[in-house]
Amino acid sequence: MQQGSRIELEITDLNQTGEGVGRYQGQVVFVADTVTGDRVLVRIDRCLRHYAEGKLLEILSPSPHRLRARCIVADKCGGCQWQHIEDSYQSQVKLQQITETLKRIGGFSDPPVAPLLPTTSPLGYRNKATYPLRRSATGTVQAGYYRSRSHQIINLNQCPVQDVRLNPLLATIKQDIAEQGWSIYNEEKHQGKLRHLALRIGRRTGEILLTLISKDEEVQGLQAMAQVWLERYPEVVGVALNYNPQKSNVIFGEQTRTIAGQPYLREIFAGLTYHLAADTFFQVNTEAAEALLGFIVEQLNLQGNETLIDAYCGIGTFTLPLAKQVHHVFGIESQTASLAQAQNNAKINQINNITFLEGTVENILPRLDVSPDIIIIDPPRKGCHPLVLDSILRLKPKQIVYISCQGATLARDLQYMCQKGDYFLDLVQPIDFFPQTVHLESAAFLRQSDPNMI
Repeated sequence: MQQGSRIELEITDLNQTGEGVGRYQGQVVFVADTVTGDRVLVRIDRCLRHYAEGKLLEILSPSPHRLRARCIVADKCGGCQWQHIEDSYQSQVKLQQITETLKRIGGFSDPPVAPLLPTTSPLGYRNKATYPLRRSATGTVQAGYYRSRSHQIINLNQCPVQDVRLNPLLATIKQDIAEQGWSIYNEEKHQGKLRHLALRIGRRTGEILLTLISKDEEVQGLQAMAQVWLERYPEVVGVALNYNPQKSNVIFGEQTRTIAGQPYLREIFAGLTYHLAADTFFQVNTEAAEALLGFIVEQLNLQGNETLIDAYCGIGTFTLPLAKQVHHVFGIESQTASLAQAQNNAKINQINNITFLEGTVENILPRLDVSPDIIIIDPPRKGCHPLVLDSILRLKPKQIVYISCQGATLARDLQYMCQKGDYFLDLVQPIDFFPQTVHLESAAFLRQSDPNMI
């Protein structure tokens, strides 16, 4: 098998990055946009020592798990990897993959993985969309997602996975940007102004924030245009400008300025009111996050007298509703802006039994002199710093809940805590926060090995 050769291939599996897996003459071949059961014609684009990568040329015999993608650019856009796969099979594969990861990396011979927690529609679920901008060769302004493994933008006027109420804004705002004559950022030359267009919606309130991310602090004429947008779209409650002068792939800069309207939208989550800013981290699937919270509360069997630590608490998404059911919560957050929003959200909801602590979890937790009944951790994809894990084991909570969107680091950290501490893995509950993609959220429940201590 050589680069450029064409082969027929039977797809027998899907890998962790969403590509189909087949074997040709004993060598593994990865092919995007395929699914288990497909028989395909493939062009080999890359040959490495242990595997090859191919491009799908033709589907010779479709898999029973294949369906017609619900987006006309699904085969080009890198935003979704699995729109060509039926929803039930997506769930089956994700369940299998998290189970295998816990076995392979975590060393759990029979991990207690529950079926995926049911959620709402696999389409129209995203409450936030952030589109890179560019100007085409003909001068039109384009916005969309990058083609897979490239920085080529696939222009969109609508997206089937985002909240449908955001779609009407996309085409007209692009046209407005073009008519204003605002320059578009060129990442290769680090020239031009507008880098991204961000839209965020409150799923329960319908309120929308519109944000432009710019390399420059000032965009001439934006004040007047912002007023036009507020009048044209009654659901838009605020227009903001985020300043990001850095030559990097990071979307939001550190400074966000409200141009017109208010600096936040209101969202209702778990019966509480939250204020969300343009650059606030909040789970993109509101309904799935609420379902996960409900499941966590059920599993913890809260009695109202518990002390709980919510590490990586963010703006208080889970901190606030949990605080209403326990004696006291300690929320740890490293980002000043997020912590300020968490404090404000607690005030809005008149929740007073939370102590917020600013700093990294690896710095705060080792110095925290409390005896928690429960610790909840929701770290970034890289998982927990060893100091965090050691501190949790030192504090000896009766129950630990580890929320993760990265199965490999989840498995690694669970193995460490079970081997080094007096804990066993009681349950792993996966939930699909990101349908049509390869990503999966999971909540793992660790309990003390001595059941008399629970």
